[in-house]
Amino acid sequence: MIDLKLLRDNPAFVRASYERRGGVEGVDHILKLDARHRELLAEVEHLRAEHNKANKAIGQTPKDERAAAIANARTIGEKAETLTPELERVAAELDEAAGYLPNLPHESVPDGLTEKDNVVERTVGERPEFDFEPKDHVALGEGLGIFDSDRAAKTSGSRFVYLTGPGVMLELALVRFALDYLMEHRFTPVVPPVLVRRHAMYGTGFLPAEEHEFYVVERDGLFLTGTSEVALAAMHSDEILNAADLPIRYAGYSPCYRREAGSYGKDTKGLIRVHQFDKVEQFSFCHPDDSWDEFQAIRANQERILQSLEIPYQVLVMCAGDLGSSAAKKVDNEAWLPGAKRYLELTSASNTTDYQARRLQVRFRGGVGSEGPQTKSGGTRFVHTLNGTACAVGRMIVALLENFQRGDGSVDIPEALQPYTGFNEIKPRAK
Repeated sequence: MIDLKLLRDNPAFVRASYERRGGVEGVDHILKLDARHRELLAEVEHLRAEHNKANKAIGQTPKDERAAAIANARTIGEKAETLTPELERVAAELDEAAGYLPNLPHESVPDGLTEKDNVVERTVGERPEFDFEPKDHVALGEGLGIFDSDRAAKTSGSRFVYLTGPGVMLELALVRFALDYLMEHRFTPVVPPVLVRRHAMYGTGFLPAEEHEFYVVERDGLFLTGTSEVALAAMHSDEILNAADLPIRYAGYSPCYRREAGSYGKDTKGLIRVHQFDKVEQFSFCHPDDSWDEFQAIRANQERILQSLEIPYQVLVMCAGDLGSSAAKKVDNEAWLPGAKRYLELTSASNTTDYQARRLQVRFRGGVGSEGPQTKSGGTRFVHTLNGTACAVGRMIVALLENFQRGDGSVDIPEALQPYTGFNEIKPRAK
């Protein structure tokens, strides 16, 4: 949720920011609701104050005037009670309407409305050269016998996979490699719940706009999360943190579930676009003054992990129209796939500024920032929240298979990962 005071004080700026996203409906309606809400709130608070004042005066009123004083107090109280339902209705309508507003794009975000307008910032690493025609990860994985999509389809339907044998060990190695790296950089490992309540989905900005993307357990009113970002962000909802403890960094490891609505016919086999996958996610609660430095730190972690695994990649900055609703800025790293002859998104990093913190009511108290004291005595401010993939396991396996393949169908394991796998290659299964 954006700061309604900013919308109220500078509507032209907010409208211009949303135009960069392709336009957002409802701004004028929200301004009217906000004005009506503030008007009603002021009136109700005034009546309640007058009611309290009138009640206190009753005891000091002469007996012959006391009945009239009581009647006056009752009348004032009834007026307040009459207006309260309308105040609550307008407040609820305002919250619902404001919930659809996305975050404001940061000034450094490129202009543009579709993925075609995203900007390649740079490329890193050398693409491997082969003296044979490289295979894609589906052919490699089936030859190695490390995953099985066909049998998973019998069990669960399309876009599911059995990971087997060395494939399982490769997954566990990647997870531990990523967690070890993040723990060295002050991240606390967390295995969060994957079933969350609606308020957690709403608070992170995935609802109300993206509800069709998620699996829902309707009987219990719970959602299966598509990223541990949701549970990690909601971990401190309705809390006031200590500024001295910031940044609070979590490395979440969890299965993730996505319906992949709208991806019909795309990557139907293999590990790229599946309904269930495992992921290690970076998440940070930080001081607003440190927000963009923290964003760079999360990005640096992503790139060092990719470089350690010797995966060539390009850095892609999302344009304003291709941002998720909660992100003020988003940057992806895409791995080169020599078999598929294309780039594939491996990691994504987002700074959501105070957007999620407002919706989840995560505040902090105390501390001095770069602009001096940050709060009045006892006052609080919203933290900033950031997230970034450390390792989306299935897609990382895709990148490793295609970049480290050999002509006989075997695949080398990058040196940095070998202490975790216990082997340095995966050979084709015996026919």
